[in-house]
Amino acid sequence: MNNFSLNTGRQSQKKKTRQNILETTQKLLSKGQKFTLEDVAKHSNTSRATVYRYFSNIDILCSEASIDINTKSPETLFEECKHLPLTNQILYIQDYYNQLSIDNEVAFRKYLSIYLKEDFSDTKKSIRGARRTAALELVLNPYKKQLGKDYKNLIVSATALMGIESLITTKDVCLLKNSTAKKTLSWALETLLKNFDLKKLE
Repeated sequence: MNNFSLNTGRQSQKKKTRQNILETTQKLLSKGQKFTLEDVAKHSNTSRATVYRYFSNIDILCSEASIDINTKSPETLFEECKHLPLTNQILYIQDYYNQLSIDNEVAFRKYLSIYLKEDFSDTKKSIRGARRTAALELVLNPYKKQLGKDYKNLIVSATALMGIESLITTKDVCLLKNSTAKKTLSWALETLLKNFDLKKLE
């Protein structure tokens, strides 16, 4: 049984704060009126400094809030796939995020274009939600000791093969159609997972 939780300690508080800001923004967006980061801070009972630490401008906040409405939480994804063999759990998560990117490609591209304008010199900023890595951590945490240094390598490599960034690479650079891009990324992850021999961990 997987007892690992993303809802522990400081990490839990950061996650709750971030989600509170996103949900408040979604409510303000639904009213169809313009608002500022100060408005979000006020309605979420959060300081302006805290909101800025997570989202440095209103455009990136609104963009992510719009995407977040249609995105399952890492915990929900894990509950859906935890009955599957380990390799299939990882492939299930990849399939979800790649299909999500295809279904919401315009919104994700817009979000990414705003995100890439950010100043990355302040490494303390929490710019992105990192849902993919969080979902993979839920699946792989019980095997962390057995995987050793490969634990982090596996999460990073698998994350790189899912989501809007990998979809853009396969479509814009390699000129693949959606279905072919998705199949190719799935093949790449399956090939990668074979090298880890995950069956011996189950």
